[in-house]
Amino acid sequence: MAQSPAAVPAVPGALTPEQRVWRWKILVATYFAYAGYYLCRKVFSISKTSIMGEFSMSNSQVADIWTAFLVAYMIGQFMNSYLGRKWGPRVLLLGGLGVSIVINTVFGFTNSYWTFLGFMFFNGLVQASGWPGCVGGVSHWLRKAERGTIMGFWATNYLVGTILVKSLGAYLLGQYGWRWSFWGCSLATFAIWWLIYFWQRDKPEDAGLPPIVVETDGAGREVEAADTDEVTFADYLRLALNPVIMTMGMAYFCVKFLRYSIDSWLPLFLENLGLSTTQASYNSLLFDFGGIIPAVIAGWALDRVFKGNWAKLCMFMALGLIATYLAVVWFQANPTAVAICFGLVGFMLYGPDTILCGAASVQVAGEKNGLAAAGLVNGFGSIGPIFQEKVIGWLLDRPDPAEGIRNANLMGLTLSVVFALLMGVIVWRQTLRARRGGT
Repeated sequence: MAQSPAAVPAVPGALTPEQRVWRWKILVATYFAYAGYYLCRKVFSISKTSIMGEFSMSNSQVADIWTAFLVAYMIGQFMNSYLGRKWGPRVLLLGGLGVSIVINTVFGFTNSYWTFLGFMFFNGLVQASGWPGCVGGVSHWLRKAERGTIMGFWATNYLVGTILVKSLGAYLLGQYGWRWSFWGCSLATFAIWWLIYFWQRDKPEDAGLPPIVVETDGAGREVEAADTDEVTFADYLRLALNPVIMTMGMAYFCVKFLRYSIDSWLPLFLENLGLSTTQASYNSLLFDFGGIIPAVIAGWALDRVFKGNWAKLCMFMALGLIATYLAVVWFQANPTAVAICFGLVGFMLYGPDTILCGAASVQVAGEKNGLAAAGLVNGFGSIGPIFQEKVIGWLLDRPDPAEGIRNANLMGLTLSVVFALLMGVIVWRQTLRARRGGT
């Protein structure tokens, strides 16, 4: 039988069997929750060729629909991080994913460009509840010494979501048409919604258990934030404008700009270097595969090597990112070498990607504010994907494609340097703070 929260000691010891069982439930529920968000996010991407053919949409119109999603997703990060801090992760996840399921179902009945555009914008708003809600959902269940390692594995949830939507959605698309891709993925996500309903609780006390973590006090945090359960918009605004949060957001902008631009444009880069379309597609997978293991390694290193100092870890990987981008620039005429180098870029990029808006957000702002901090950092970072398509496209729009690719790679190198400098600023600030005794 679980202890009552009132009987809990000030400093928790070993987890009780009930705490361990419930923590596994939380990790599984939030893991598949974010995978479920992808099931209602990426169907359009795999179905757009069929949709374009049926409704005679242009490439520009399809791009407008996805841009509407990206803009709304960025806005929604700020909106949902505030609402999640007020309502809690459980309400945010059930509400956000529930509405996204409805919208994804509506897509299957859609018959016009404008309907797609409007509902895609609203889907972006509610899809933005996913990451902050999931981070907030695990923040009270993981202690600081283990947070990096566990969240390193846990942060692979988006990869599972990508695999699920590409396999299930593509199968339904081929067998029954694009409308059933939307409906089938909505049905699968609805099953995940019920998993969240039964297995997700915001904190152990909500399940009748003693707490697993001791709330980080103000003196132990890098960011000053409200400790009360109820927060005002002024409290949220102070958190958003905190120099550490803004610096993390700018750093994450660099990370997401690079990640999305490579994901979008690398096959074209490799084609211009002489590979066939098929070879370029296969070789570009080195970037994705290069990022899976580092997400786990970075979490382990955060706990075991860097002793929770996420900024030093991210700065170390940023320096590695600079080195790998230098290799890209050096070997830019050799398609095989370039593909391998971009695999190494992925190795150095995906670690900070998962750390900055995951374990680091919880650490700097505390367990209660981890959801809000993750949403804010992700919100600033989500500006990057909106602009990268236009910026890279403009750089590549040159008479000589090789010149455009060289300019794009130099821009990637520049952003890597900016990322390292921003991490250096936070490390420097941490050093000064430590010398002053944490004040």
